[in-house]
Amino acid sequence: MSRPDGAVGVEPWDAEWAAARAAEALQYLGTHYPECLDAPRVLDEHEEDAHEAAVRGDSGDKDAYLEALRCYMRAGRDEALRIRRGAA
Repeated sequence: MSRPDGAVGVEPWDAEWAAARAAEALQYLGTHYPECLDAPRVLDEHEEDAHEAAVRGDSGDKDAYLEALRCYMRAGRDEALRIRRGAA
């Protein structure tokens, strides 16, 4: 497959798709684990991983991007549960 810019075998990155997935991840955390959003340092590493996968930006990295978002959500959940245990 050839793209207009001459690249062969690479699907263009769908930034709208990526933004929608990121918004879904953030919405999930905000709905189920809102306290983690007040502790962004915990999520920074995972947010950076997702960003790096998005910057690589070919269709093969969609799986890496989704995995980075899953790790982001797990880290947020884990941090929220840690906060909740500390408050109890």
